[in-house]
Amino acid sequence: MNQPNESEQLDRGIAHFNAGEFFEAHEVWEALWLRATVERKPFLQGIIQIAAAFHHLKRGNLPGARSLLGAGLAKISKYGDTYRGIDVAGLAEQGRAWLDALAAGKRPRNRKTPAIRRPGVQSVCD
Repeated sequence: MNQPNESEQLDRGIAHFNAGEFFEAHEVWEALWLRATVERKPFLQGIIQIAAAFHHLKRGNLPGARSLLGAGLAKISKYGDTYRGIDVAGLAEQGRAWLDALAAGKRPRNRKTPAIRRPGVQSVCD
């Protein structure tokens, strides 16, 4: 069986993440992380941590969500506004709004979970 290429696997994780399937996104990206180059590993670890944060949030673990979200945002912030077609600045902005609320001990009720945008990249999952 053929292993999906890197872009396909990244897209598959994004599709899971944007559907609120954070555990599944984490699993897809972790498989990608295992064979990633040294330069890409921290970015992948960052989005994995962000996905894990929202998985923890769904399970009611606010401290775990806050910790992982902060760590993930710190990692992706080192990659500029766009990385591999991903709108890093947009994801970071959405994530910081959640982190601010979680730091205040609140779970935002009317805020949608972040979505990862990859403008200009044709997704294989569309």
